[in-house]
Amino acid sequence: MTTERKDPPLSADERTMLESWLEYHRQTLAWKCQGLTDEQLRTASVEPSELSLMGLVRHMSDVERHWFRRVLVGDDSGPIYWGEQDPDGDFHVTGDDTWAEAYATWQAEIDIARRNAAGLGLDHLSKGRDKSTGEPFSLRWIYIHMIEEYARHNGHADLIRERIDGTTGE
Repeated sequence: MTTERKDPPLSADERTMLESWLEYHRQTLAWKCQGLTDEQLRTASVEPSELSLMGLVRHMSDVERHWFRRVLVGDDSGPIYWGEQDPDGDFHVTGDDTWAEAYATWQAEIDIARRNAAGLGLDHLSKGRDKSTGEPFSLRWIYIHMIEEYARHNGHADLIRERIDGTTGE
């Protein structure tokens, strides 16, 4: 698998800009994982942390599901990798976990996210509500939050990748 990152446009309407930046960050995470073995993708950043590239991809699968399925459209699908018994289960990878499964699950959630957002305006309000205020989220807010979420975790991914094989990049 070779990941091609497409730079966001320098000038575009708001929706195009938001979607382009989100896609850029999705591609960046895939790029950080490119060319590594399952064992390397399961490698934790540094003790005592369990943070790994595969764990980040699993986490982002659950994040995509949460915001674009559960919150945006009110789909009651549960979490993929975590639960009450293991609230950080997305980050707890084992020797049985594979990149093929993690990547396929992540891409499936991204596809559903794209479909759920398609045709909705940026001011569309979510079915799900903020737990503290009871207010719905706009699609615009969800896009911005997802860009922030990916950007933060791509910084983690950059450091983890550098530790694994010395590869660095933007």
